[in-house]
Amino acid sequence: MEATTLSYDNLHNHGELFANMFRARHRTFIQNAKWDLPEANGMEFDQYDTPASRWVCVHKDGDVMAGVRLTPTTHRCGIYTYMIRDAQRGLLETIPRDLLNFEAPVDPNIWESSRVFVSNEVPAAERLRVQMQLIHEMVVSARQLGATTLLGIIPENSPRLARRVGLDCVPSGPVIDTDGSRSVCVSISMATKLH
Repeated sequence: MEATTLSYDNLHNHGELFANMFRARHRTFIQNAKWDLPEANGMEFDQYDTPASRWVCVHKDGDVMAGVRLTPTTHRCGIYTYMIRDAQRGLLETIPRDLLNFEAPVDPNIWESSRVFVSNEVPAAERLRVQMQLIHEMVVSARQLGATTLLGIIPENSPRLARRVGLDCVPSGPVIDTDGSRSVCVSISMATKLH
């Protein structure tokens, strides 16, 4: 098992990994979770998958086991910025506007973490190890990108897991219910040391 952070600058070095990550997202979010998201050729994508983003993948033999997208809060593409801010601005129908207790920041040291997943194909006995690898690589990548803080929407009970592995993860908004899934917006400090 290995972890790779992909960007438009390096994806040519990793064969099918970039496409396989979008395929894994399709299985996770469209096939399994039944979310209504853009798709093409068995891949899930949205308006935030731009050259400004980075994608952290945990993979083995080309199969993507887990992933997360990192997007700078300073990025803008047309009317879109990043998911949390755009939800707050009322641009997204499926995420409530009141998801964050403060105005969504635009700051070069704050990045958004989104489209976090662990594949359903990962056996239960390996899930924690895969999650730990994903979190570790996400933190390393975010720090290299200059992030001191990540904002993200995660399942309601995930802040406890984050604290178990040494992340300073603080709920930053109310619990939101989208399609029967309870989530919360969190702020994650990159200053803490991972276990």
